[in-house]
Amino acid sequence: MNPILPLEHFIPDAEARQWADGRMYLYGSCDKADKMEYCSHEYHVFSSDDLIHWVDHGVSFRSDGANSDVPWSNAALYAPDCIFKNGIYYLYFCLSDNGEGVATSMKPEGPFRNAVPVVGANGDAIDPAVFLDDDGQAYLYWGQFHARGARLDHNMSAIGKDTFYPALLTEAGAGFHEGASVRKRNGIYYLVYTDISRGKATCISYATSLSPLGPYTKGGVIIDNDGCDPETWNNHGSIAEFNGDWYVFYHRSSRGSHFSRRVCMEPIRFDSEGRIREVPMTTQGISGPIPSTQEMQAARACQFSGNVRITGVDDPAADDSREMLSGISSGDWAVYRYLDFKAVRGTLFVDASCEGTGGMVEFRLDKPLGPVVARCPVTDTGSHEVWRAFSCEFQAIEGAHAVYLHFIGGEGTDLFRIRGFRFVG
Repeated sequence: MNPILPLEHFIPDAEARQWADGRMYLYGSCDKADKMEYCSHEYHVFSSDDLIHWVDHGVSFRSDGANSDVPWSNAALYAPDCIFKNGIYYLYFCLSDNGEGVATSMKPEGPFRNAVPVVGANGDAIDPAVFLDDDGQAYLYWGQFHARGARLDHNMSAIGKDTFYPALLTEAGAGFHEGASVRKRNGIYYLVYTDISRGKATCISYATSLSPLGPYTKGGVIIDNDGCDPETWNNHGSIAEFNGDWYVFYHRSSRGSHFSRRVCMEPIRFDSEGRIREVPMTTQGISGPIPSTQEMQAARACQFSGNVRITGVDDPAADDSREMLSGISSGDWAVYRYLDFKAVRGTLFVDASCEGTGGMVEFRLDKPLGPVVARCPVTDTGSHEVWRAFSCEFQAIEGAHAVYLHFIGGEGTDLFRIRGFRFVG
């Protein structure tokens, strides 16, 4: 289910890699809840053997404090990538001051040590991506507004200046904003990147080539996270193969901000010519439709319209139930894709709080103004901190559907708040 990590983790910019032990490893930057800036001074590595249950291996690298792994800077750590070569895992990292470096470990989860600047790329731009071709040659990609690329030397810590390409893709030509990531499939090189062509940097798109250093031709959008939050601005991720299937990893912002971003994933398919079709954001992720009888946390909504957003309590001891939908105005909606129904009538329970006159939650199917299957009133509970289970009847529904919560009420931008709901047949 999306987001794929427990909700206390805010991991954007994910690069996913399946290593020889069969596990998928996630390397990403690390936002701090409700902090109004990108990233922090540490990385965590996560891994999974089924893409559903993830292990947090803890802090793998940091750039400030007494235990800093970056001796030449205390800037925040932006997006990383990792590659394995000759028994060593190489972590490529960047800093908010445009620094580019590489550190090493004997283990995929780190800790990564002995950091050095990447000669030829350090100080130039952000977002390193590393690719190891079938012949053992490694390549580095990085840049903002222009995708740079070059071969790495045998020490993996400098680029070959005679192989440097300053504009594999550009913002003007292909919408390249930042966040390059490279994979190879069936002889085709895929350069995945953050695309600003739709007006904001919310798309992850791809370009293809028959050579690691191009020329690249834009293919299309893989996923667009527009609407994951009223203030969403960027996206960044990767595509990765796991046990023969392919997935796109991306992030969604939350908390009414550009920030507090969480990693999500969706399955993708290639056609016979290697093209990738755009996929929508979902709540179900890779797991298939979610049983409607399962308790649905409100923070699992995959898209919003209006002022409604996910908020929470910045408390390390708080569990997922502290996340909620707030800022609700009349006419807003939130959607959950997809819930699986078994054609029975029953009772719908909505966990909500209200400080005022309240309103109504309409449950609609498949589109914002689709068929109404339930209407649940929410009335004053005395405070937004006092929660109550409101209930109503729902009609018989069959099959998998996107479920839209359409909010109705009077004036205001915080009519009521919702923590979750459940259909009981």
